Amino acid sequence: MTRNTEKTIVLTGGGTAGHVSPNIALLPRLKELGYNIHYIGSYDGIERGLIEAEGIPYHPISSGKLRRYRSLKNLSDPFRVLRGFFQSIGLLGKLKPNVIFSKGGFVSVPVALASRLRKIPCVIHECDMTPGLANKLAMPFAARVCTNFEETVAQIKGGKAVHTGTPIRESLADGSKEAGLALCGFTADKPVIMVTGGSQGAGAINDAVRKALSELTADFQIVHLCGSGKADDSLNEVPGYHQIEYASSEMKDLYAAADIIISRAGANTLAEILSLSIPNILIPLPLSQSRGDQILNAASFEKKGYSCVLPEEKLNTETLVEAVRNTWEKREAYRTAMLQAPDKNGLDAVLKIIVEETK
Repeated sequence: MTRNTEKTIVLTGGGTAGHVSPNIALLPRLKELGYNIHYIGSYDGIERGLIEAEGIPYHPISSGKLRRYRSLKNLSDPFRVLRGFFQSIGLLGKLKPNVIFSKGGFVSVPVALASRLRKIPCVIHECDMTPGLANKLAMPFAARVCTNFEETVAQIKGGKAVHTGTPIRESLADGSKEAGLALCGFTADKPVIMVTGGSQGAGAINDAVRKALSELTADFQIVHLCGSGKADDSLNEVPGYHQIEYASSEMKDLYAAADIIISRAGANTLAEILSLSIPNILIPLPLSQSRGDQILNAASFEKKGYSCVLPEEKLNTETLVEAVRNTWEKREAYRTAMLQAPDKNGLDAVLKIIVEETK
């Protein structure tokens, strides 16, 4: 097919912030390299607002979710995916991109399939230790597969996988500790714990932290990213405790203020923590709520000396307080291990693959 004379790239991915943030991290450098950037996402996923806020042309398509469990939606969603596939064929024919970069999520599957029909190279990024279902379906149509974890490369057939790490927003390194402390109303003479459960929050972590507040705030200040609609107004006056439902541009300052992070083990969050070398406690999603990817992610970080891991099945006030104290005592060892880690920001490596595949 005839390409635009200028370089055009289509980014895709969605469903969670983790499927969008690495795409956003790429935007400044792609612009510097002269790419004309478009984004294909779902009609109402989290990716739409995030991408439109960046001023990038956004093209919505129909999207379904391919579930591993029984649901009536399993009967209708394949038709949504099929519709998204034909929409993708039309969009790629209109935009004529030189390359596609897919961050995963189910909205990316029809785009990857359409890329093969349109003979456009598609670069996929897999952030978890083991590929998710959406990327498993899309990988046969990919030219290259970038991985966040080195261990993932051996799991991908065809010799198309390369370990790159995950693209991280370079602006995250520009945070101000003073601004982060001011945002929370904290002082500079007491260490700060940042608690985050992802963009939707994490009920088990929220409950455990709140039950342990009296013990934790004796030695630490706590900024709690609790998720939309999950703030507890009865705790607003607790000294040294500040709730934020969702952070965006403030995140770099909160990271700068944090001495310890308590988090789920989503791959994108782990990549950000590693890039900033912040001692951390990981509470991965249990098998009852996931396919086990966060458990594997956390185990890799623990083995490398980057993290303390506390399984949700063992999470209570006593174990949480103990994990915080142990992490604080060993904070320099964790920080040193992370500072020595290779591929702390996969931005350059992923861009190199994109440029190589641009036709």
